[in-house]
Amino acid sequence: MAYTTINKSTDYFNTKLYTGNGSTQSITGVGFQPDFTWIKPRSQAEKHSLTDAVRGAGKVIQSDTNIAEFTNTDYISSFISDGFSIGSNFRVNTNSTTYASWNWKANGAGSANTDGSINTTYTSVNTTAGFSICKWTGTGSAGTIGHGLGAVPKMIIIKDLSNTRDWFVYHASVGNNKRLKLNDTVAEGASTVFNSTTPTSSVFSIDGSVYVNNSGSNYIGYCFAEKTGYSKFGKYTGNGNDDGSFIYTGFKPSFILVKDSNADGVWELFDNKRTSYNGLGIFLRANSNASEITDNNYPNPDFLSNGIKWRSLGGGVNDNGHTYIYMAIGQSLVGSNNVPCTAR
Repeated sequence: MAYTTINKSTDYFNTKLYTGNGSTQSITGVGFQPDFTWIKPRSQAEKHSLTDAVRGAGKVIQSDTNIAEFTNTDYISSFISDGFSIGSNFRVNTNSTTYASWNWKANGAGSANTDGSINTTYTSVNTTAGFSICKWTGTGSAGTIGHGLGAVPKMIIIKDLSNTRDWFVYHASVGNNKRLKLNDTVAEGASTVFNSTTPTSSVFSIDGSVYVNNSGSNYIGYCFAEKTGYSKFGKYTGNGNDDGSFIYTGFKPSFILVKDSNADGVWELFDNKRTSYNGLGIFLRANSNASEITDNNYPNPDFLSNGIKWRSLGGGVNDNGHTYIYMAIGQSLVGSNNVPCTAR
């Protein structure tokens, strides 16, 4: 596998914490111009806000609801060289409210991809980091979508932009004939939305259902491929023990999204900017508008040099015998052609 030449440490993901001022402000210190920014209030119970460069600044979808995309430039008004600018909307900038933002680098607004039977209007791709954003218009007939990664996606998250419909998630550890829902707690369930076909290095498959391919409706898909030393997508089994399960990633993670795949359960979001190392669990939930929860009895992820170690029992990420799927992302890539990259 060829790797893009990188001559210095390069960030393609970063968590940025900030405090609202109730007016307008530019959030800097991300380390790059993001192409996908996901914001959640920490100190207030308010909805998530997800915006990307493919759909454009001011275009908002929410991971904790199934509502259609809406436009409001008082959310993210622009992406800038070291972060993003926001307006005064309370979900992104209430005075004195604390926020978490998770930021990914793709490749700007992108361009059409014609690799699949359904052309995308835009596909923005970062092949080095294994991340792409795809936008397409549904046809009502089963087909394929070009993701541009040059590697097989391990996780794909899809939202109907035009209608009130659930988020659908493909995860390689669940398989191509099942689905998860980002906005819901439901366990994996039988589904043909991914046309019972495993993605390839060029395309992923969708059926003709309204959830992912309604004729005339617009859709967005976030695609993630594994990159050695930077990202990992897999599953593990909880042990229900204070000496919790260990997830080997081969790098030091900076972000993890976890879901109990075999039972109803929330989508837990952890990052290295909000994590405590004194046993105190600090977490937000992708499917919930709840404010940040801190709980001495809740598992806290210890981000180690080669993976994640849960430091407490249960709590929706380490229940005994439960199977969990996860997305783990590092922060920096350092490498050269044909040499696997390693996160710091």
